[in-house]
Amino acid sequence: MPDFIWKPSILIRASLALHAAALVAVVIDPGQWRWPLTAVILNHLLLTAVGMWPRSRWLGPNWTRLPEAAAARREVALTIDDGPDPLVTPKVLDVLDRYAVRATFFCVGEKASRYPELCRELTRRGHAVENHSQNHRHWFALTGPRSMLRELQAAQDTLTQLTGQRPLFFRAPAGLRNPFLDPVLARLGLKLASWSARGFDTRVGDPGRVKDKLTAGLQAGAILLLHDGNAARTPQGVPVILDVLPALLESIAAAGLRTVTLRQAIT
Repeated sequence: MPDFIWKPSILIRASLALHAAALVAVVIDPGQWRWPLTAVILNHLLLTAVGMWPRSRWLGPNWTRLPEAAAARREVALTIDDGPDPLVTPKVLDVLDRYAVRATFFCVGEKASRYPELCRELTRRGHAVENHSQNHRHWFALTGPRSMLRELQAAQDTLTQLTGQRPLFFRAPAGLRNPFLDPVLARLGLKLASWSARGFDTRVGDPGRVKDKLTAGLQAGAILLLHDGNAARTPQGVPVILDVLPALLESIAAAGLRTVTLRQAIT
């Protein structure tokens, strides 16, 4: 396990100081407990609101774009969440092969265990497999540090065993988190990654709308989000990602951009 090196954000440091000051104030003058309690409650509301903002950096480092060096090389990253899916993922891989594109798959550990050969196929074809939690629970952001550590460590173990590569990045289910996540990521040596643009392709069944959301303001350094798991379907029953990918990849190429995995963007 990597060395534990956690550097709390300014907001977290301020929150810890506020809690300490509130405690001291109550000890000095218990009769005035209402003001310290109100300050603590407001602080918790702020932390909750920040945790519901997936692209926020207030709780700690967060990749919303690729590093400057990658952007200077005209690189973008295509990230694909919630798989692997036995029906959708193989077809996604075929499309990516057709365009000679490498993507980053944020895989759910439990699904990877169910479809181990499919998970291995991702890395065999040159794609990166990263951590999207073991069970993708919708209440992930409501859990404490021990539960988060168990969930992320389980996914790390599952995906490393299946692919032979230890994940370097984590994306929270639905992008939601709380202040406990950042120290857990530091302990596991993981970087938090969100996105620059998403197509809402788990809810929107119109490929044109999804593609427009992803390409609006497309520029070097972008991190784009699609889903092979939990994918919405078109009126014809086709997973939206399969209709969107060819047009999206052609738009990326037409803009003079090159698609890389998140780990390639570090080099």
